[in-house]
Amino acid sequence: QVQLVESGGGFVQPGVSLRLSCAASGSIFRIHAMGWYRQAPGKQRELVAVITSGGSTNYADSVKGRFTISRDNAKNTVYLQMNSLKPEDTAVYYCNAEYGLGSDSWGQGTQVTVSS
Repeated sequence: QVQLVESGGGFVQPGVSLRLSCAASGSIFRIHAMGWYRQAPGKQRELVAVITSGGSTNYADSVKGRFTISRDNAKNTVYLQMNSLKPEDTAVYYCNAEYGLGSDSWGQGTQVTVSS
């Protein structure tokens, strides 16, 4: 199994930046993709960004050009750099890891609130 622990959320004003971190442990050698999802109040959870073991990335249209997903293999950590934050980015952000044959794990979530 894979365990995930997120950190880095907070309360910020529009326009500033935040970086989320997701540290993976356990059967990390089986991970073939990691991603960030978010869920705002009253809305469904949605994909924000994903990075594969080969380094390919994909982003939701709403965050392209503002968010960057990256990874540090030595630290078994994936990051989400969020720039030019907007109030509509307010949500609980979850880290996800896909591993093995159709398995996935979720972190506990970290709150990001963007408000003036």
